[in-house]
Amino acid sequence: MIRLHHCVSARSFRPLWLLEELGLPYELVMHPFPPRVHDEAFLEINPLGTVPAFFDGEVAMTESAAICQYLASRLPEAGLEVAPDEPAYGDYLNFLHFGEATLTFPQTLVLRYGHFEPPERRQPQVVEDYARWCLSRLRTLEPRLEREPFLCAGRFTAADVSVGYALLLAGHVGLSERFKPAVAAYWERLQQRPAFRRALAVEREAALAQGVSPEPAMEMGKVN
Repeated sequence: MIRLHHCVSARSFRPLWLLEELGLPYELVMHPFPPRVHDEAFLEINPLGTVPAFFDGEVAMTESAAICQYLASRLPEAGLEVAPDEPAYGDYLNFLHFGEATLTFPQTLVLRYGHFEPPERRQPQVVEDYARWCLSRLRTLEPRLEREPFLCAGRFTAADVSVGYALLLAGHVGLSERFKPAVAAYWERLQQRPAFRRALAVEREAALAQGVSPEPAMEMGKVN
């Protein structure tokens, strides 16, 4: 069975959400954030000390967008991947990785220097610079989302999960009120998906059952 190691609202939410979209069975193992600080033994699971840590038989993966690509390809009949012979294949790959490399990375600096570092090490200018950096790139989606309900191929795909997680994170760091109208409407559509709601519920239930706080670390003032 698939096993996913996860922290509340971390990047590992991407594969959790996609697992719910696909209806695949899995085991969810919860950790307080950051796991490498709270449990040194976690480094034996993932030497990077990060989540996700994903296992499917002999397959072990740690990159959330890559895990989404892997999962979507496992069940092509679900329509959550775009096949290489489809015209939108390039868009699919681009947006799948855009969600992580372009939209999530700058938010990690907002988190670190606005939330996780002790007060004397926080950097308000870094926070604002990278918030603007993220939002300026997010605005490039506005024309597409004014025309289409999802990012590519005329349907919901794993690329929407990847970008959708970046929008979830933006809400936690206070950027969602700065979304442009089409992006805001898109994010609202994603949040209405039953699988998204199930993933949130499963995350909370698993955290409580395993003795982990169900609150995102960035809302608890934790230091990384």
